[in-house]
Amino acid sequence: MSKVEEFLSPAEEKEIISAIRVAEKNTSGEIRVHIEASSQKDHYERALEVFHLLKMDNTKDANAVLIYVAVNDKKFVIYGDKGINEVVPKNFWNTTKDIIQQNFKQGNFKQGIVDGILKAGEELQAHFPWQINDENELSNEISK
Repeated sequence: MSKVEEFLSPAEEKEIISAIRVAEKNTSGEIRVHIEASSQKDHYERALEVFHLLKMDNTKDANAVLIYVAVNDKKFVIYGDKGINEVVPKNFWNTTKDIIQQNFKQGNFKQGIVDGILKAGEELQAHFPWQINDENELSNEISK
C-alpha cells in the first residue's frame, strides 16, 4: 500500500467529506481536498496545477478552495481562487494554515484537514455567504 493510501483510513476520509458538506452549508464557496505522495514541482505550483485539473477554476463566483497535501514531502498548500483573493486580506488563510499545521505536527492528519476545512468554511462565510440558489458545483470527494 502506498503512503497516500495509508495516510487516511476510509472512516477518516468519510469524516473529511462530512466536514466539507458542513462547511459548504454556510457558504457559496467550494472546498476540495487533494492528497498525493509527493511532487517534483514546487508545492504551490503543483497545487495550482491540481486546482485546474479538478476544474476548480470553473465555479460561478471563482470562490473554490483547494487543500493540497503532499504526504511524503510533509507539505500542504491552501489555494483559493481569484474571486476569494480579490476580496480578502492578504493573511486571510493564516488561521486555517495554523490550525492544519498544529494538528499535522502532532500527527493528527485527519483532524488537521477537518479543522482546516471547517475554519475555511467559516472564513468564506463572511465574504461568500450561502445563497438560496446555491448549488454544489464541485464534488466533495477527496482526490488522489
